[in-house]
Amino acid sequence: MLIPALVGGAAAIGASCRWNWWRRPVKNGLPILTYHKVGDYPKGSRLKPLWVTAKQFREQMEYVKRNGYTTLTFSELRAIDAGEKPMPEKPLLVTFDDGYANNYELAYPILKELGLKANIFLVHDTLEGKNAWHNPATEPQIPMLTWAQVKEMQDSGVVEFGSHTMSHKNLARIPLDDARRELTESKIRLEQRLGREMVGFAYPYGAGAFVPEVRKAARDAGYRYDFAFRRGLTPWPWKPEHGPILRIYVRGDDNALDFYLNLSRGRARF
Repeated sequence: MLIPALVGGAAAIGASCRWNWWRRPVKNGLPILTYHKVGDYPKGSRLKPLWVTAKQFREQMEYVKRNGYTTLTFSELRAIDAGEKPMPEKPLLVTFDDGYANNYELAYPILKELGLKANIFLVHDTLEGKNAWHNPATEPQIPMLTWAQVKEMQDSGVVEFGSHTMSHKNLARIPLDDARRELTESKIRLEQRLGREMVGFAYPYGAGAFVPEVRKAARDAGYRYDFAFRRGLTPWPWKPEHGPILRIYVRGDDNALDFYLNLSRGRARF
């Protein structure tokens, strides 16, 4: 009887090590969820964790609604920052990186049905096209949003948009002048096309968020909020000198406990 008990004990310890259940929730920490692709991953995909099924997304958003979270857009967060409206008791930002067509086809109807809001970071030059930064020999390329889809979502008030550069380059690996152009040009062009300020920016791959010169370029471009791809809850009120805003990567292989821990602790896995 000793061996099964030891095995059970080892399994329990392993589970405890797998999750961050023991971490205390961050007081006044703002959770920001990060999604990429919604739907079933295509055959041959090597980036399966980037795919969250429509069923998973619905269940997660139903959890958000059921547990009293208020989903915010970038402009609403800015109004709170400016003291124009109060911070809700349980604030939450839902974000999507890149701007895939499946965000419109599968995620948007769920958000609209549940009365929730989200924010999508757009890669300007890939609209109406495909995610050209993926090598089709190793990862299938898929359609991106069209301008018509973007306009419909913006007009609905359900989705607000931010910048994710012109072409999804790694800003830490290109000349600084090129990085500045990616940052500035995308802001200008998106604002011209959408008729509103691009308040938020997310670093492609999360690269450059903690490189002082690149981050300065992002701040100089005029974005109010710059978002990293590092796990955690951002203490609020936030100031730019505190560093880029942290986000929580929602994986396709997350379970219900993962999702709960992400929202309450800013991370589920080690």
